[in-house]
Amino acid sequence: MSKGCLALVLHAHLPYVRHPEHERHLEERWLYEALLECYLPLLDAFDRLAQEGIPFALTMSLTPPLAAMLSDDLLCRRFEAHLARLRALVEHEAERVGDDPRFAPLVAFYREHLATSHAVWTRHRGRVIDGLVRHWDAGRLELVACSATHVYGPGMIPAKEGLLPQLTLGMRAFESIVGRKATGAWLAECAYHPDLDRELAAAGVKYTVLDAHGLENADPRPPFGVHAPIVSPGGTAFFARDPEASRVVWSRSEGYPGDAYYRDFYRDIGFDLPESALHGEVGPFGARVMTGLKYHRITGETPHKEAYMPGVALARTWEHAGDFVRGRMAKIEELAERMPHAPVVVAPYDAELFGHWWFEGPWFLESVFRRLASEARGVVTPVTLGGYLARQPYCVQSTPSASSWGAGGHGEVWVGPEAAWTWRHVHHATRWAASLVRRHRDAEGARGRALDQVVRELLLLQSSDWNFILKTGTTMGYAEARIRAHTHRLRHLGWLVEKPAWDAKDEAFVADVSARDAFLTKLSSKTLRDAFV
Repeated sequence: MSKGCLALVLHAHLPYVRHPEHERHLEERWLYEALLECYLPLLDAFDRLAQEGIPFALTMSLTPPLAAMLSDDLLCRRFEAHLARLRALVEHEAERVGDDPRFAPLVAFYREHLATSHAVWTRHRGRVIDGLVRHWDAGRLELVACSATHVYGPGMIPAKEGLLPQLTLGMRAFESIVGRKATGAWLAECAYHPDLDRELAAAGVKYTVLDAHGLENADPRPPFGVHAPIVSPGGTAFFARDPEASRVVWSRSEGYPGDAYYRDFYRDIGFDLPESALHGEVGPFGARVMTGLKYHRITGETPHKEAYMPGVALARTWEHAGDFVRGRMAKIEELAERMPHAPVVVAPYDAELFGHWWFEGPWFLESVFRRLASEARGVVTPVTLGGYLARQPYCVQSTPSASSWGAGGHGEVWVGPEAAWTWRHVHHATRWAASLVRRHRDAEGARGRALDQVVRELLLLQSSDWNFILKTGTTMGYAEARIRAHTHRLRHLGWLVEKPAWDAKDEAFVADVSARDAFLTKLSSKTLRDAFV
């Protein structure tokens, strides 16, 4: 029995992006990049640890949009084509760089990296979710659900009739896609308000994670702060993120990913080379895109960048993993002296930090588990969130405070001035769609299919991703287009539901929209509609 526990949590999520009308849609690359740089390397690390008998345990959310895309045959085929194009580009790069002592070894590294990604994809027959479930069944990994489309929950309070459907359908969608029922759920943006407690319980969410101040300001104040979960009046257990475990990874100035020897995210041959050297690996109308072939390390804060050295970077991940483990050991030793039961240090991160934003992240995570196994026995045990509750089932009852992660800690990113205008559309659409479903819940045939698509369009409109993009200013045009598209489609579909007589154009419209936004198609009409009743 160890003195305490470390609960690593990875939040795996992407907005639902599927454009069958475009063979190489720009925003679909988000999924392909995440697969190559994050999900496949992580799955490979899990496989390797399991094969070598290295114990590990972590919790990983799998949101319905991401799960739906990972199991979509069209997107999987397009990913395979994307990977093939990158492997061909690497061969062109080998010819271009020749024997250049700085970059020839890097081209060889990327050739091996992409070959390994292909091998992992093939080993799991293109079904990443099945690979994760196998580790879940073996007790090494615990998958948790999320709301249907990663809605910012507190923003739904003015149209609360849409909140329970988001949570309920999120839990049901997870089960239908993953094949297992989740007991825990990730709250999008770690966002909570006490008014959401009843809906969480009604949806069957047994536990979740908040940012530190969600527990630190709970009422009454929890005696053990963020290092023991609390249970709300509705019966949901709440864990909280440990600030120090987050700082050493997340911080731009102090975190490990800023090390000078790690790969620079922004220097990519997609922008460094002339278009003629990219052999078609560009976006629509010649738009420059990240290829994933990056030849430079962070080096420093100036524009000057030295050549990336993967071997040195790998060694740095081992050193940083050691520092991380020693820090958690010291914290647990300290906490164990004054707590009557085993403390838990919860360390939640966006999964895409590991591999996409921080290329060496999967190496670091694998090294953490190897270090824990060899250096922390008797002090720190890695656990899943559900595993910790099974080990320590008694919690203090308290009501968490309103909170989120992100700048400001209270949802400014998602409800601030840049994104505030979106909520008017979301609230009106939610009230109207909920009323429509209640009035026509027995609709059948084409009219019934239109009603079901109303629900899907509403869920996609409610996604927090569009608000985040508007705040960060990255692909604002796309976010605005998605908000307009879902609003207009929902409105027209609702009009069709109530239209007395249909013609061929009406049925063609429903078929077209359903094919484009083919989200949660495994859920029955009854499930979709009952969520609003």
